[in-house]
Amino acid sequence: MWAGDAARSDAGDGGDGEEWRRFDRRTVLVAAVAGAGVAAGGALPAFLGLLGVLAWWIALLVVAAGALLLVLGGGALAHVRRHRTRYRVGAERVELHARLFVVERRRSLPRERIRSVDLTANPLLRILGLVKVRIGTGEKTAGGESTLELDAVSRAEGERLRRELLRRAAEPDATARHDGELASLDPSWIRYAPLSFVAPLLGGAAVGAVMQVSEWFGVQREVIDRVGEVFRTTPLVWVVLTLTSATLLAGVVGALALWVEMWWNYRLEREPGGTLRVRRGLLTARSLSVEERRLRGVELVEPLGVRLFRAARVDAIATGLVKGKDDKHDTHKSLLPVVPRARADEVAARVLREPVPPTSAVLTAHPRAARVRRLRWASTTAAAPVAVLVGLGAALDVPALLYTAAACAPVLAVTAVLLALDAYRSLGHGLTGGYLVTRAGAVRRSTVALQRGGVIGWTLKQSCFQRRAGLLTLTATTAAGDGAYHVYDADESEVLHCAATAVPGLLEPFLEPAE
Repeated sequence: MWAGDAARSDAGDGGDGEEWRRFDRRTVLVAAVAGAGVAAGGALPAFLGLLGVLAWWIALLVVAAGALLLVLGGGALAHVRRHRTRYRVGAERVELHARLFVVERRRSLPRERIRSVDLTANPLLRILGLVKVRIGTGEKTAGGESTLELDAVSRAEGERLRRELLRRAAEPDATARHDGELASLDPSWIRYAPLSFVAPLLGGAAVGAVMQVSEWFGVQREVIDRVGEVFRTTPLVWVVLTLTSATLLAGVVGALALWVEMWWNYRLEREPGGTLRVRRGLLTARSLSVEERRLRGVELVEPLGVRLFRAARVDAIATGLVKGKDDKHDTHKSLLPVVPRARADEVAARVLREPVPPTSAVLTAHPRAARVRRLRWASTTAAAPVAVLVGLGAALDVPALLYTAAACAPVLAVTAVLLALDAYRSLGHGLTGGYLVTRAGAVRRSTVALQRGGVIGWTLKQSCFQRRAGLLTLTATTAAGDGAYHVYDADESEVLHCAATAVPGLLEPFLEPAE
């Protein structure tokens, strides 16, 4: 029978009154199954590669021996690792001791500095009832010394660790502050998945995968010839349109599948004691926690495609949020997937405990000089590739490059001007309640509501061109989120007054009195 909840070690308590524990015994099975998966994935390509130099039965024996070595070796290594790794949660510290052969590692985190306890479980861990626990202090240090990972413990043990390590002294109104569910999955939100930039990237990846697999089987040339035969009598324009449409369709399917995997079973809730918890994931289950006392605001993110359909996602601005190395497509700060903008504002207000969402406040527009600057940047950006094509065409005497430059010039110019005008319309800043609100961006528009108390400094930037136009870029420095949030190209006197009002006494010593 498997020993769940991380079997206790006989190694003594080290003087802290807490027993040492080991990882769950099922980690050995996890390693063996993972080795079998790797072996299964590489068996066919390896077998086909060996057929050219060995008899088929010898190649089969070599591949089988390699697969067996992977399975047994992985299981044996996991068995040794489990017996030489132990952890404990003491009254003051969380400790992890690991010794593998001649390498010994000791990790220790003070409990009062722990800011997050996140649980993740891939499909194999979920089947076996295990989770990976990631304990973090929220500090960004070299070598990942601010985090401690337990891979893996039983689901019950993971939940126990999360509750115990995030437990704080009970507040008098803890019951009143328990809001329960703030948001849950609406399947209709999936309609926004294909609108992201991920879709074309996934389409390109699908094409690359087809070419790679065909190369493994030695039929890449046949695949290319077959596609050429299908489109032999088709005009070039229709060939390009058809292949582009097929690639985008594959990307859309991939984006839908990725969204389902990442956001299925989504639930945002506020737990007693003031902890925001996000649970999501279809195959890989994720449980992410954000303490409200670390929350300094929210950010509404609107990529261009999503914004055209009046939608946005909500990210947390909090101290101690570090990107998870196991999350390749998102970060630990996402509180809400892309949803209708009105719903995003509503959830942002509930997260911040505000009656009116700060992110929907009317903002101060920036001077027209800011529009001129963006139009100038857009013109330069659009002219650069056209100039390169013209230069190459003239130097190499290739008329096709000149024709391409002539065709691209109006398209790039119109696109750049439209994006520049949109970027200017997006600019805005203001103060509402206890928040500094700033908005900027065209391809990725971001609306930030930052608590005034979270601002620890101001940075003022003014180039010679900005000085002539009476513009100033103000940066609010904070220990949360990205660390700095900008108010671009605002009116100089207005934005200085805004900064002085937002955090009284912080900026005044550096300002010259008006004459």
